[in-house]
Amino acid sequence: MSQLKNVEARILQCLQNKFLARYVSLPNQNKIWTVTVSPEQKDRTPLVMVHGFGGGVGLWILNMDSLSARRTLHTFDLLGFGRSSRPTFPRDPEGAEDEFVTSIETWRETMGIPTMILLGHSLGGFLATSYSIKYPERVKHLILVDPWGFPLRPTDPSEIRAPPTWVKAVASVLGRSNPLAVLRVAGPWGPGLVQRFRPDFKRKFADFFEDDTISEYIYHCNAQNPSGETAFKAMMESFGWARRPMLERIHLIRKDVPITMIYGANTWIDTSTGKKVKMQRPDSYVRDMEIEGASHHVYADQPHIFNAVVEEICNSVD
Repeated sequence: MSQLKNVEARILQCLQNKFLARYVSLPNQNKIWTVTVSPEQKDRTPLVMVHGFGGGVGLWILNMDSLSARRTLHTFDLLGFGRSSRPTFPRDPEGAEDEFVTSIETWRETMGIPTMILLGHSLGGFLATSYSIKYPERVKHLILVDPWGFPLRPTDPSEIRAPPTWVKAVASVLGRSNPLAVLRVAGPWGPGLVQRFRPDFKRKFADFFEDDTISEYIYHCNAQNPSGETAFKAMMESFGWARRPMLERIHLIRKDVPITMIYGANTWIDTSTGKKVKMQRPDSYVRDMEIEGASHHVYADQPHIFNAVVEEICNSVD
């Protein structure tokens, strides 16, 4: 954990705006590692950003300053990921999902955030949606960035969009073990393995880091006791599919909660989901869009366009 702390400190020192990084203790003794940028901006609804599987607060480094120029931005490591506590999650998909959602709500209460613009990427998008079903009065606008776990698994194999080679490689190496077990087994070679499987990460963050800072960060986020990862495994059928797909439930979000879905034009996630969400919510605001030149990690592939789009959404709230 101390290595994760050190590499994250290197990332956060790139921030220009004032920020506060600390543990937020929940009543059940779990701790959520939280970074708040521009805490002094109190006039507008804060933006809360929820990272995806295997990620952490550091991966938002290309977005934090820009998106906190006119409002407070909160980002945190999901329970079971990054520097947050790593409890034992329920083994069933509904129980695991509820544990995540309850931890987000308890964090919000402890932080004293009355309402927020809630943004989630990938697994974070799935959990932000689940949160919005349960606590719609807290969400001024739901922003889903390449969200995981929406479509139902097609019965016809020809309809399945092939995941990228690295996903298939990791899946085949692991078989039944946890998705990131190979990283932990790799030990000190882990950062090199991240670099080998995901050389694109180094390129995405090249403006800030010429070295392997980001590969090291991803490695150390995932080289610990698997907790959130085990919960994710309980929630998924195979890497691309949720056992409880969100498309079957999105209509349960209160009608007055606006939703914007942002996809990378080159993502492996099924982008037709946006149109299907519109059909499920005919009397509600649903906008879906694709960002050219971006794949699954839209926020890092095209940070300037992404930041402009998110800022425009935030400004529509206040």
